[in-house]
Amino acid sequence: MDSAYLIECAGLLLRWLHLIVGIAWIGASFYFIWLDDSLKEPTDPGLIEKGVGGELWAVHGGGFYNPQKYRAAPQTLPQELHWFKWEAYSTWITGLLLVSTLYYVQAGSYMIAPDKALQNPAAAVGTGIATLVGGWLVYDVLCRLLFKRSPLLFGLVYGAFVIAMAALLDHLLAGRAAFLHIGAMLGTTMVANVFFWIIPGQKKMVDAMRRGERPDPIHGLRGKQRSVHNNYLTLPVLFAMISNHYAFTYNAPHAWLVLALIMIAAVLIRHFFNLRHKGVYVWSYPAAGAAILLATLVWIAPAPLAGTAAGKAPSLLQVRTVFDARCIACHSAHPTLVAAAPNGVRLDSDAAIRAAAPRIYQQVVQLKAMPLGNVTHISDDERDLVARWYRGGAQ
Repeated sequence: MDSAYLIECAGLLLRWLHLIVGIAWIGASFYFIWLDDSLKEPTDPGLIEKGVGGELWAVHGGGFYNPQKYRAAPQTLPQELHWFKWEAYSTWITGLLLVSTLYYVQAGSYMIAPDKALQNPAAAVGTGIATLVGGWLVYDVLCRLLFKRSPLLFGLVYGAFVIAMAALLDHLLAGRAAFLHIGAMLGTTMVANVFFWIIPGQKKMVDAMRRGERPDPIHGLRGKQRSVHNNYLTLPVLFAMISNHYAFTYNAPHAWLVLALIMIAAVLIRHFFNLRHKGVYVWSYPAAGAAILLATLVWIAPAPLAGTAAGKAPSLLQVRTVFDARCIACHSAHPTLVAAAPNGVRLDSDAAIRAAAPRIYQQVVQLKAMPLGNVTHISDDERDLVARWYRGGAQ
């Protein structure tokens, strides 16, 4: 088996596993935020005496559930405690392996673009790794400095940092790599919150109880702060992770601003749901989020088709010379750069080229998404040739 096929298999399996464990982590995060915001003060004197600060009743799967949250901790520690950490750790580990397989091993194709500042694959990989580490360090310092300040102030300062990083990476790396590394930076921050703060704080509370001491509530407060941050980062991370399938976002002019606007919209929508858990409905938040998304998509929409240029349109034979030189290394029955033709699009026959003409025009001319990273060095003149052929009827 050749290396391209092995990389393709590794990407498939890692992406699948990453999706599975990510669903488990995000589901747990959403559930506990909903649970915490939905608890009601108990009316049962027995529960109040036990130190229960909130409870609710729920029905699911044919059974009744009565979750209870203690103001600090129960008087007696139960024999068995369920910890929620491996969902987060597994998501980060599989994500790092996936990024390494798809981007770092193939940095020349996935992280480098002719119009970006970095042209050395090693430098691009180093920038990606530094983004993950540096992003967490900046976030952690901001959390420490602004712990007792307004959550809105923290959100504004940290949001400005994320947008600045998006602009920097958009200048340095290929668009899809820039978007993905912003998502990976936020995801790394979320996992680091669990590893360095949430779980250690919970362990300190448990250890204090086992010594017969009352747990320090500061650990719960810090853990709650980081947990809430993770909740708001979830939707921006998810968008960044799927954005590599949508070149019209990361190849748009001022792509960093596109990413920033979509992430802001995601935070506004998430905020609406967090308020709704508390019984507060502020419809202006999702309305503003939807408006930002719509305006962004309208802004980056490809220009409408222009009329056919004067003169005879290029022939299929003429544009096929472009496809033979620039495209069939991937888009053919026996590609040499990848294991199989991406999305099943083949350009090694006249019939296949005509059938894929609208997609060719979109990806090669409008979005300039293909060839990926322009690894085969297609020129603007060649793109113009394809455009004139398509506008002339793709014959």
